[in-house]
Amino acid sequence: MKITTHALDVYSGKPAKGLKVEAYFISDKRNLIKSITLNDDGRSDVPIVDKIKVGNYELVFHVGTYFEKIIQLKKSTFLDKVPVSFVVSNENENFHVPLLFSTFSYTTYKGS
Repeated sequence: MKITTHALDVYSGKPAKGLKVEAYFISDKRNLIKSITLNDDGRSDVPIVDKIKVGNYELVFHVGTYFEKIIQLKKSTFLDKVPVSFVVSNENENFHVPLLFSTFSYTTYKGS
């Protein structure tokens, strides 16, 4: 099965178009699987992980760089990179990991 994501910029009230997201598999070390840029709807055009296996994963959302591009900042935002670590215990299940974020906070959940 697969891992997908989408992100919503609650600061602007819009999908996070252009947000960079990296996917890692964590075993004895942190292994980069794929790096993507979210589309106009704040979603990945393809799964960020095409075929999952049981284990630990991390999605890293580059929100600091995203905000530098969309708003004029006099200083860096509080958040830079938002890591979301989770465990896949069933490789026959799809995992959708959304992120809702602003310059100072974020939330995530296991979507469907």
